[in-house]
Amino acid sequence: MTPGIAKFVFVMMAVGWYLIRYKYARRARREKVVRSARGLRENTLLLISLTGLGIVPFIYIVTAIPHFASYAFRPAQAWLGVVVAIAALVMFRLTHRALGRNWSLSLDVRENHRLITDGIYRESRHPMYSAFWLWAVAQALLMPNLVAGFAGLIGFGTLFFGRVAREEQMMLETFGDEYREYMARTGRIIPRLF
Repeated sequence: MTPGIAKFVFVMMAVGWYLIRYKYARRARREKVVRSARGLRENTLLLISLTGLGIVPFIYIVTAIPHFASYAFRPAQAWLGVVVAIAALVMFRLTHRALGRNWSLSLDVRENHRLITDGIYRESRHPMYSAFWLWAVAQALLMPNLVAGFAGLIGFGTLFFGRVAREEQMMLETFGDEYREYMARTGRIIPRLF
């Protein structure tokens, strides 16, 4: 493992993410949105996440900036990053497959929207967020730079903590007791052990 290969793995993770999402985004656009929480706050959170998971690491990949935050490359750490990146993409694919036309980039409820509680959603209410947390961890492991490596955790963390409660409130308003029961038996981003 070399620093160049680690950067290549990150780029391939981003390409894989795009290829997985593209098909589902096209399908979802065909479904009418009946309720949305889009607005300045949501767009700002999405931009912060994109900056941390995409813009900052790609600047680092192309320019090695910021130089002051770099540290010695550790091949074992990068190999662990490869494993985590694969896990992130697998989980990302499973969430999209389970959601189908219910998927949305933002906080939207679509016409004929149904609550998905099977497949990857059987044990966790937000496995797509889990996939993005894995992405952010993979980024930190693959990039030996304190700024570029940890930008994903900060960027996505901002989106997650700024959005998840609003998303769950929207689901409660849409699905009522069905969602309350689902909340009682599942973990938010990791399965409940008991």
